[in-house]
Formats: sequence, structure tokens, C-alpha cells
Amino acid sequence: MSFVKQFEDFIMGGVVKKQSPNKSRAEFLVSESKRNYYTLRESLKKIGLKEENANDFIKSCYDILMEITRAKMLLDGFNASSFGAHEAEVSYLRILGFNENEVQFVDQIRFFRNGMLYYGTRLDKEYAERVLDFLHKNYPKLLEMVKSKSL
Repeated sequence: MSFVKQFEDFIMGGVVKKQSPNKSRAEFLVSESKRNYYTLRESLKKIGLKEENANDFIKSCYDILMEITRAKMLLDGFNASSFGAHEAEVSYLRILGFNENEVQFVDQIRFFRNGMLYYGTRLDKEYAERVLDFLHKNYPKLLEMVKSKSL
């Protein structure tokens, strides 16, 4: 895993394009992130986190973080697409005030998620707890950033 490039590098490389803000798509992503966050919390209450379902919770956390980050990008007039789009979205967290350790942690989740999807990587309950803690701490902040952009 390597250092996450700066957001500007993704713009210069054509992965991120400047566009008019896309409020309707952002609203959809915010509603999806809220729905998925609610479902995640309900699943934690009813099923609980176990070694067997750690990957499921990690993937959900990553998806929720990226939905809300993508919504903020769209409201700010940016759209990431093609190879490197997920890394660009992670990099955007710096623009939103996340520190380097937080950005690197989310990039690690991105890397492990790809491993789960394409290489059969299994992660443990302890790591899933760290990811869930990160989500619970930062999702409300991201949601507030999106709301402050007057959805």
C-alpha cells in the first residue's frame, strides 16, 4: 500500500473533473448513506459483530464513508471516475480537514476492501471494531459538512 496522492494530482491526471454541483445526485447519496448507516447499526444490535461477519461490516463502513464523501464532492463541484476514483475520493478527505493518519486509515480500508472483493481477503473482528469506531466518530461530521452545503 502506498501513500495517497494529493487531490490536485487526481484533477491534473483527469480522474477528477470539475463540474457544476450535482445536488440531486448528492441528495440521493446522502439518503443512501443514511439508510445504510441505519441498517448497519440495526445489524450490529441484532446480529452483533463476529469473526464470521467482520468483512461484511467493514465493507458496509467503507461504502457509507464513500457515499457521504462522494456527496460532498458532488456538492463542491467535483466528480471522480475511472481508474483511481476511489483513491481520489479518499484523498478528498484531506480537503475536508481529515488528518494524514485518518486519510491513510481510510485508504487502508479501501485497500482491504479490494482484497475482500477480488482476492478473498479475510479480516478479523478486532480490525472491524477499529473501522466501526472510525465510522461512528466521523460519519456525523461528514453528514454535517454535507448538510451545511444546504441540501
